[in-house]
Amino acid sequence: MKSGMFITFEGIDGSGKSTQAKALASSLKKNGVDNILTREPGGSSGAEIIRKLLVEGDPSKWSPETEMLLFTAARRDHLEKTIEPSLREGKIVISDRYVDSTRVYQGVTRGDLRHTVDKLHNLMISKEPDLTFIIDMDPKQALYRGLARGSGEDRFEDFGLEFQLKLRNGFLDLKNSFPQRCHIIDGSNTPQQISLEILNIVNNNLND
Repeated sequence: MKSGMFITFEGIDGSGKSTQAKALASSLKKNGVDNILTREPGGSSGAEIIRKLLVEGDPSKWSPETEMLLFTAARRDHLEKTIEPSLREGKIVISDRYVDSTRVYQGVTRGDLRHTVDKLHNLMISKEPDLTFIIDMDPKQALYRGLARGSGEDRFEDFGLEFQLKLRNGFLDLKNSFPQRCHIIDGSNTPQQISLEILNIVNNNLND
């Protein structure tokens, strides 16, 4: 059986990555391509329990080190229960966030832990995406959009604009670390333009 493809979406809070992940899943389904849409933190029963601990509540309730461990625990469950089984079935797995978010949030922005994040990832996860789309947009606009959602899952947005500026730089730097799989997408374009650009890149990779 042909193995699947693992696609991730990354970007600062409010960048539109979740919208684009859903749009890609929908477009592929319409084209007859079997896929599963998932998210982090979360994506499996155990990981969803950990999600609530991470994204709700006071911004200062966890240290960067504790966050890193919680995210990795959630990711391990997600990998075992959702990602790997779906890939073995030949599906395309589309995840709204993955390890690159931990590399940026806890590894660069919340603490100087990038080396530790990578060591822990290599030890406990080791799976890297095949394709990553980084939706880049103005942090001020993204922060306004993220807070306006009023989802209750805004712990990281509550760190403020300076935090979002650091996040943006961290995500853009990922292109230097993983040039083959990372594609930076201009989030200031219309949602339709962004979706078409992403779909074209995915189709080109599927046809290789």
